[in-house]
Amino acid sequence: MPVLEAHGVTYSYDGYVTVLEEVGFTVDAGEIVGLLGPNGSGKSTLIKTVFDLLRLQAGSITVSGHEHASPAAKSAAIYLASNDYLPQFLTGREYIEMLGRLYGVDVDHAAAARLFETFSMSGRFGDLIEDYSHGMRKKTQIVSALLLRRPLTIIDETLNGIDIEALHLTGKELGRLRDEGRSVVLCTHDFALLERLADRVLFLDHGVLVADASTASLVDEHGSLAAMVFGRLDAEHNRP
Repeated sequence: MPVLEAHGVTYSYDGYVTVLEEVGFTVDAGEIVGLLGPNGSGKSTLIKTVFDLLRLQAGSITVSGHEHASPAAKSAAIYLASNDYLPQFLTGREYIEMLGRLYGVDVDHAAAARLFETFSMSGRFGDLIEDYSHGMRKKTQIVSALLLRRPLTIIDETLNGIDIEALHLTGKELGRLRDEGRSVVLCTHDFALLERLADRVLFLDHGVLVADASTASLVDEHGSLAAMVFGRLDAEHNRP
């Protein structure tokens, strides 16, 4: 059974600006799937719809076999947003403890502190988030997902703004999630990262899913993911 399944997802703003049109795909257990597309292609709208942050207007979405707006679906997935808007009045420890309570997970604080150290935040686990840098807040989001280990983790440009060492570590940890049979949807413009990590790639353009194929086959066909994306953009710009 797919961990994430979408059929005919369509979304429009104000009833006339269509940003998603009949989008359908699946994400299987133990799979890392890249989500690509230029700005305005509908990627974030799709992700927010999966998490019921935007109300589904047409089509269907299930998470771990549950209707996406149900409590069971929401407990099976975690969303790492592109921004770093974390509750500044909490410490890192309190934030992760709060997430654990929301998901019904007993947080291993010793493991959390070790991950903070691993991600070059030694001694900061008990500090207020308001004193964290932008990169530290992003890494706190990543650490929370690694601790909660949901069946589905969706990352929306969260990796932007973290240092190269943390990016390398994150790649290794996402690989471990996959090895455990968990699934990751990774939305990023880091084409090289997707070529290293992603089993498959979804390519959205103007709200339409124009590619859904293995990363290897797309690289074989186009030379690289960057060539695929920029080739399509160039073709669009050259249209009369």
